[in-house]
Amino acid sequence: MFKRFLVDRSGNLAIIGALSLIPVLGTAGLALDVAHAIKVKTKLQGAADAAVIGSVTDKSAGVAEAMAMVTDGAVRVSESEARSIFNAQMVEANAIQLPGEASEPDPNNIETATRTFNVSVMKSGRDINVSATYSTLVPTTFLKIFGKDSIKVEGVAKATFQSNSFMDFYMLLDNTPSMGVGATPADVDSLIKATKRVSDPGSRNCAFACHIVAENGDVDKTSNYFVARKVGATIRIDVVAKAVAALTTEAERAETYTNQYRMAAYTFGQKAEEAKLFSVSKLTDDLKDIQTKSETISLMSIPYQGYNDDQITSFDKALTQINSEIPDPGDGSTAAKAEKVLYFVADGVGDSYKPRDCTKRVTGGRCQEPIDVSYCKTIKDRGIKIAVLYTTYLPLPTNDWYNEWIKPFQSEIGTRMQACASPGLYFEVSPAQGIESAMKALFVKIIRSPRLTG
Repeated sequence: MFKRFLVDRSGNLAIIGALSLIPVLGTAGLALDVAHAIKVKTKLQGAADAAVIGSVTDKSAGVAEAMAMVTDGAVRVSESEARSIFNAQMVEANAIQLPGEASEPDPNNIETATRTFNVSVMKSGRDINVSATYSTLVPTTFLKIFGKDSIKVEGVAKATFQSNSFMDFYMLLDNTPSMGVGATPADVDSLIKATKRVSDPGSRNCAFACHIVAENGDVDKTSNYFVARKVGATIRIDVVAKAVAALTTEAERAETYTNQYRMAAYTFGQKAEEAKLFSVSKLTDDLKDIQTKSETISLMSIPYQGYNDDQITSFDKALTQINSEIPDPGDGSTAAKAEKVLYFVADGVGDSYKPRDCTKRVTGGRCQEPIDVSYCKTIKDRGIKIAVLYTTYLPLPTNDWYNEWIKPFQSEIGTRMQACASPGLYFEVSPAQGIESAMKALFVKIIRSPRLTG
């Protein structure tokens, strides 16, 4: 009988089928257990990503702590925030039951008991680097048949937040006579009409309110400046002063951290007789003080028309003097290491005594020329950024002096001003546009916020 059993071939297919079910069931079980592990990993990765990014947002307590640090190192508040966010994300994720998925196991389940989340947040210069790792053991069902009770799931999440720089702005505002031009075409027309002298048909109309004759602080009522006030015409320096005040409000609104932006304001001088860098306000983090003091910005006065042959606008001198006012810049990581930005507002035409090295022809040593960009280069070579707001120099076709001396290089004025600026920090505004809006737009361009990566 035993011999007959050995040679009997009937029922072989059933035996083979039964034996083949073992790897088939094992493969199916593996697929189900792995699929569950992948779902768990997706939840963990999502929670970890949210944690590393959420711990270093602009307004987070961790970023505020990092910005107050005077040295590089661990940012403990951000680490604590990251753990809180991770735990909250996991609670939320586990509250959502996927189709066909069992409810979240109790806290004693191996998946919860073995879960780890480690995070490190380090400040390094302007960067805040977040690195997190997570792991857990996901319990198996079918794989237990093969002696495997769990699958290890682990991963990494990283993010880098490049903080907005601390910046010091040194505003250099051209307030020389040419900034007495009407602020808009309508203002220019008003001044031309108001300065026409009927009794002198040969007189030239003037679009400038530049002839300020000042004695003991009193403005001569025969000057064009007084005429501008009388007819209600606005001149460019008025608009610049107002724009400076508005800019301080914009800076306050844009600040991410306390004292992130500091400002100083300078003009070319109050009087032509003492034409030198004049401090409207030294560098301060009190932006409201700058706003108040901007109301004192006015056009430079002259003692009489034609004073010093009108050689009053020296960009060479102003840029040299402002360069000495600005300390060496830092990397922007702290207030003590602030980046330095020269915010230069001018119409781009110099008019000074410069018998040598003038780039255009001179008359009796008087040099009228576009800005000499070599003085800008000296500043930029120190690592200081120059933001230029060019208030378009208006052609004055009815003015004989303009036609002879300025018109030949009119097309170069804007080009030179752009060459003075650091790359991407140039803005031209015509009289028909708003200087205030232009100053704000240029400011936003300078401080453009970096973004999270990771």
